[in-house]
Amino acid sequence: MNAEFYQNLTTAALAGEPVDRNVAEQVLSDPDIDILDLLHGAYVVRKSFRGNIVTIHIINNGQNGYCPEDCQYCAQAKSSDSAIHEYPLKSDEEFLKEAKAAYEKGAHRYCMVFAGRGPSRSRVERLGALIRKIKENYPLEVCVSAGLLDADKAAVLREAGLDRLNHNLNTSERHYGSICSTHTYADRRQTLAAARQAGLQLCSGVIVGMKEDPQDLIDVAIELSQLKVESIPVNFLMPIPGNRLTDPQGLTPQYALRVLCLYRFINPQAEIRMAAGREMHLRSLQVMGLYAADSLFLDGYLNTKGDDRRRTLEMIRDAGFTIKSEIPLEQILAGPQNITRPDEPESRTKTVLKDAADLRPCIEKRQ
Repeated sequence: MNAEFYQNLTTAALAGEPVDRNVAEQVLSDPDIDILDLLHGAYVVRKSFRGNIVTIHIINNGQNGYCPEDCQYCAQAKSSDSAIHEYPLKSDEEFLKEAKAAYEKGAHRYCMVFAGRGPSRSRVERLGALIRKIKENYPLEVCVSAGLLDADKAAVLREAGLDRLNHNLNTSERHYGSICSTHTYADRRQTLAAARQAGLQLCSGVIVGMKEDPQDLIDVAIELSQLKVESIPVNFLMPIPGNRLTDPQGLTPQYALRVLCLYRFINPQAEIRMAAGREMHLRSLQVMGLYAADSLFLDGYLNTKGDDRRRTLEMIRDAGFTIKSEIPLEQILAGPQNITRPDEPESRTKTVLKDAADLRPCIEKRQ
């Protein structure tokens, strides 16, 4: 690839022009792509629209397991035999304590996730009351992932102060039937439409490595652009024992970087998050992902551990970035909760499930 190829990609993204599908496929598949030139172009776009800030998200797995859906990538699915620690819905007190801890760790956004097909009206009203309590007590943005929603339920959450609704598309419409049979791609898209109708910002992303082809990843990136999704988590399939999908396909560190760059070029103004699986699939190139992506998760994911918190914060600092927080990064790093734990399992080589103390730190004691 000559310099003009990368310059044209960058110029088009800065101007908000669509990326040609053939060019997008080259970004993902052409062996002549120079990854450093590609990252440089993506970084120019990232810096122009998102600056040098990394937004930290912390997930609260509000209830674990008991899900009737059969999403093949998910440890909570009815079709999974994974050894997760199951529990019913947490108390409001527990959510509030974890919100406080998330704020003190430097989180800008607190993400509450609830397993299930979709919430009842009574649960939506309870979530609304909880969102109000969190917003009254902590300067956090709140994102909720609650399954399928209609416009009326989304409006209740919006009136309560919810900032964003998460509902990932995960893969293309063409490929969707290969990963789930209990709901459709159209169901997911309708939930996003309902959230937008209610005035909510949208968080919706993709999972890479589920036997999709490059065109599927391109389809999702374009769809998210058309929906003007504000936040895009790019997940890399985690091989959780017991799940039906346990063999990530083609996820080399350089391919993962290509995907992050492509999503930046197609969605130049969006918050692009290198999400689940960044440690395992980017490995020693993980820090380079920050030159395309501008956010990440701290403290792991729904059911799996991630990198040690201090290592992640130091990676951000050492690369010359800062975080979006009222608390300075150096002050957070100096806190007692950010002591490196050398005995933590290495998330870059295998999937490590969270235990009860990880999932419910406010009520469980680590032995």
